[in-house]
Amino acid sequence: MIEGISQAPEAVLVRYGELTLKGANRLDFENALARNVRRALEPIVPVRLQREHARLLVFPEGRMEAVLQRLQQVFGISSVSPVWGAPCESEAIVECARRVLDDALLALPPGETRRFRVLSRRADKRFALGSMELDRLIAARIVRDEHPLRIDLDHPELVLGVEVRESRAWLYARREPGPGGLPVGTLGRALCLVSGGIDSPVAAWMAMKRGCEVVFVTFHSPPYIGQSAVNKVMDLVRVLGRWQRSARLYVVPFAPVQEALRDAGAEAYCTVLYRRTMHRIATRIAALERASALVTGESVGQVASQTLENLACIENAAGLPVLRPLVTFDKQETIALAQRIGTYALSSVQEPDCCSLFLPRHPVLRGSIATCEEIEARVDIEALVAAALAATEPHNLGPTARMRKVST
Repeated sequence: MIEGISQAPEAVLVRYGELTLKGANRLDFENALARNVRRALEPIVPVRLQREHARLLVFPEGRMEAVLQRLQQVFGISSVSPVWGAPCESEAIVECARRVLDDALLALPPGETRRFRVLSRRADKRFALGSMELDRLIAARIVRDEHPLRIDLDHPELVLGVEVRESRAWLYARREPGPGGLPVGTLGRALCLVSGGIDSPVAAWMAMKRGCEVVFVTFHSPPYIGQSAVNKVMDLVRVLGRWQRSARLYVVPFAPVQEALRDAGAEAYCTVLYRRTMHRIATRIAALERASALVTGESVGQVASQTLENLACIENAAGLPVLRPLVTFDKQETIALAQRIGTYALSSVQEPDCCSLFLPRHPVLRGSIATCEEIEARVDIEALVAAALAATEPHNLGPTARMRKVST
């Protein structure tokens, strides 16, 4: 064996994707990604990071599969590969390619011919061979008659990748997808109004994908709704917390608000008025968290409160921009994404929540802001908001979140 070729995968090659388009700000995004990678892997195994142009190399001290799985939950990563290292010499690369191919073939079911190709990337232009020349050299030297392989450059099932860089060549045969997007925290912080349903956890995940660190608030209505509804939301927030460094949830008691608005004498507007008050409360908590936007799981036309007119009524009460990542999604699209990120099974557990309390028989479809304000004038909205905030409970559901005291 040629000296310098690793016996087993030596590192994980992390590809950036969208970060490469950030121009003069690219270094800031890359620094944030490296920081998030280190934080994500800290509970698993010590790692060393090596920055290279458009790539990050992660050198873990063992537990390679666990590291790969965790990196697939770090936003900003487009894909990851366990890689073998070799000196930047043709013979050493060919010898390493044999090892990588043998390892890949052992993982495949026997007896089935696979379409195969070599795909080289020569990042170090000082290397004597061009990418296509290196492809041909490796394929000619490592593919043997007994291998169940057929060369296919257009539609390969098995790709042996080679990246020739300044210090070392890196070879791989696995390429696992990452979530893409931007590193969490690079676009600031947002507060997500989360329930136990399918939509709002997916909306929170999509906000994280666009670089927002997300804090959560949920509304609970005891004694009408039991603690199991809150427990369900906590479980959902814990799942979402795997995608960022913390998981902080504020639980707001909401029954007094609902009772007061129910008794104000405008049943058709109740749901819209509830949501307006939720946005007022959420805006106060967002200020405490230094969050710049609210996030909701609303989708146009999905329920009566989500017509364009009613959405305008609700957003009018918020003191911050309201982000609606699912605004054009149909339910099946949202369900598919919930299944992918691991929230669907939890969301599907049937639990009542405050949104099902005191529902109007005939909800307004095209509400008016002026009418909302006229109804709210019959109650002391500010006192209701202040009382709800005073009774709000913050919960740290992640390993690094700091607790904050809620004040009115």
